[in-house]
Amino acid sequence: MAKKENLQNSRPHNHGRHSLKYKICISGAAETGHCAPNADKKAELMGRLIAERGCVLVTGATVGIPYCAAKGAKEAGGIVIGLSPAASEVAHLKTYQLPIDYHDLIIYTGFGYSGRNLLLTRASDAVITICGRMGTLNEFTIAYEDQKPTGVLTETGGMSDALEDIIKIGRRGAGNSVFESDPEKLLDAVIAMVVARSKSR
Repeated sequence: MAKKENLQNSRPHNHGRHSLKYKICISGAAETGHCAPNADKKAELMGRLIAERGCVLVTGATVGIPYCAAKGAKEAGGIVIGLSPAASEVAHLKTYQLPIDYHDLIIYTGFGYSGRNLLLTRASDAVITICGRMGTLNEFTIAYEDQKPTGVLTETGGMSDALEDIIKIGRRGAGNSVFESDPEKLLDAVIAMVVARSKSR
């Protein structure tokens, strides 16, 4: 328990009054039909763990894996911020047909999926991949190029089970990536990387 409390309270203080929260992005498949059978439950658990660690969950304000994570975080009393590809709530709901529940705040970027992906990863302190398709690969490569801490929840299907090989083929090194099949161990490793990165600045 002490380890978790230390991770939670290790954020540098802002003018000695507040402690800023780490923002953890969950990146994953909106369409989960190709994911491992338990991927949605693991995503929900990851959302809950993020909330319990005192972090803020950031999602692409979409369905599937990110939605499951948002549900888990909100049910655990956490804060969830979504970045939408749409330019307005109306477009978010009607054009993109995306949800608004389980989020405290949705930012309507108006940049479509590819532009949203860039803002989503740049706005986060770390990115965790669960399952995923091409959009998830795009988010991962943005985070990788930015040398951002990235965690990959393996054994969830899709891109999450291919990224280690993709990194090897790319011949650019492992980056700041960690691969783990246990959600709690993965999150603790990712937060540790974020803490170390913030201390080195």
